[in-house]
Amino acid sequence: MTGWYAERTPGRSARAVIAVTLLALLLVAAVPAALLAGVVMMLLGYVAGGLALFGGSILAAAVAVAVAGISGMRHLRKLVSERSFRVVQLDGSQYTDVAEPAGSDYTNVVQLDRSQYTEVR
Repeated sequence: MTGWYAERTPGRSARAVIAVTLLALLLVAAVPAALLAGVVMMLLGYVAGGLALFGGSILAAAVAVAVAGISGMRHLRKLVSERSFRVVQLDGSQYTDVAEPAGSDYTNVVQLDRSQYTEVR
């Protein structure tokens, strides 16, 4: 039981990814509130301040989303590269020339050779 529990608890890097993702979600959720506050500021005469508030909130949310995406991809690559994750990598011979099934439920199917394919651009 303790081995299963210890295996399920997230490590330090997983906690960091979760924290950055939650921060990004909070900042994205705060953008509409910043828009409302910016509109109120502009109505009160502080046009530059209202635009700066709204622009700054969008910039902060975009940076947080980018950092969360980068750290998440790095964590995913780290998980995949470890031996314990058990990802099977296929070589070229295992999936390039997969034959189609011989029997088909469709009556008007035309079988083409590789030489008959045309490339559409």
